[in-house]
Amino acid sequence: MMKKKIKWGIIGLIIIGISFVLFKIGNPSRPVDMTADNQPITFQVTKETISNSIEVKGKSLYEQETFIYSPYGSEVTQWSIADGQQVTKGDILFKLDQTAVQNEILQMEAVQRKAKLESELNEYLNQQNEDSETLEATEAARKKILVDREIARLTKELNAVTENLQAKELLEKKKKLNESTYRAPASGIFLFDNPNKRPQALADNEYVGKVVDLNKLQFIALVGEQDIFQIKPDMPVQVKMSAMKEISLTGKVQKVSKFAKSGTDQNNLNQAAQFEVVIALEPNEHLIAGLSLNGAIETKRKENTTAVPSIAIIREKEKNYVMFDAGNGEYERREIKIGLETPELTEVLEGLKPGDQVVLQ
Repeated sequence: MMKKKIKWGIIGLIIIGISFVLFKIGNPSRPVDMTADNQPITFQVTKETISNSIEVKGKSLYEQETFIYSPYGSEVTQWSIADGQQVTKGDILFKLDQTAVQNEILQMEAVQRKAKLESELNEYLNQQNEDSETLEATEAARKKILVDREIARLTKELNAVTENLQAKELLEKKKKLNESTYRAPASGIFLFDNPNKRPQALADNEYVGKVVDLNKLQFIALVGEQDIFQIKPDMPVQVKMSAMKEISLTGKVQKVSKFAKSGTDQNNLNQAAQFEVVIALEPNEHLIAGLSLNGAIETKRKENTTAVPSIAIIREKEKNYVMFDAGNGEYERREIKIGLETPELTEVLEGLKPGDQVVLQ
């Protein structure tokens, strides 16, 4: 019995020893910095430029896009442009076959001429009938003359309206015929709707492509409702491309939407509203439409102002303090009045001057 107790006692000591070693391995002793509590971190009050920015994300788009549509339906007799080619306003883009439109114009002119001759013939016949009936001088004949005159007047007005409509339609046809040789309406880069296929025939008003100005691009960003009222036109923007982060771009706020973007408004109460901000970008050889962009819109800026690191400020309710270094190792709690705040620096309006020292204990 005694041997069993000794045996279990030895096993217990071994287990305690192993547990102690494992604890020491998992929790090594750390050196105690005896000077940490006695050496406060010191900051100097300086003159700085402080700015506050709002971070935004979005896509690049061409500011100026001129869309090209076929003036009428016809076969394409000539393409004078390739996808991605530089064009100047007035350059020939394509030519359409004129045969069908010319035939339509001839038919419309024939219809107009026929209607005019019929109108003149009816007037002549009406006049002859009226002259012959006037000789009878009966009451019934005079009434019939008045009715015929009114019918003739209304018919003439109706024919005039029809003739005006036909004249306008004919003018439109002739205008389209003049556009059979289609010229670039603007200067820029021409882009086909389908760059892999140039159609051999076009339908009436069919979309062909567009001319874009590569020197004028926009940054379209979405901003939350908590930031939208801080952003104003003409505010400067620093821009980065996600694909080429080493390139810095500059821009300027061009337009701030007053309406929430569709799908993010009050119809969805669980989703915060998003507003569109349009930023005009400076030209850059690497900048094209469709790129993912990140921007920092500078909403406020203070030049050469008294500033202190924000971490050094003690905030209590509506008051702000710092621990002022009075010298000789003495520190005093001093109330200050602050202005513009950023995560790094805070503007000091009253209570400190450049060269003062504050500490973080």
